[in-house]
Amino acid sequence: QVQLVESGGGLVQAGGSLRLSCTASGSIDNIKTMGWYRQAPGKQRELVAAITGGGSPNYADSVKGRFTISRDNAKNTVYLQMNSLKPEDTALYYCNARLDFVTYEYDYWGQGTQVTVSS
Repeated sequence: QVQLVESGGGLVQAGGSLRLSCTASGSIDNIKTMGWYRQAPGKQRELVAAITGGGSPNYADSVKGRFTISRDNAKNTVYLQMNSLKPEDTALYYCNARLDFVTYEYDYWGQGTQVTVSS
């Protein structure tokens, strides 16, 4: 079992910044990637950014150049720095940890943290 605790969401005006944090605990040895997904009302959950244990990031096209994902392996924590926020970034943001068991992968999810960007 892996537990993910998120923090850092909130309400911000367009053009502002927020930083999300997510700390993993429990059976963390098999975590391959950690990342952030988001889900807006009436839409499917989508990848925002993910990062491997070696530090290789992957971003959705919609956030490239504005968001930065980073990972502190010593603290088992992943961060998402969000700059130049837009109203369309408003969503419930979920932390994800993907575990690799060689023959299969398994996803754990945080409880979600709300990000609201006002125009």
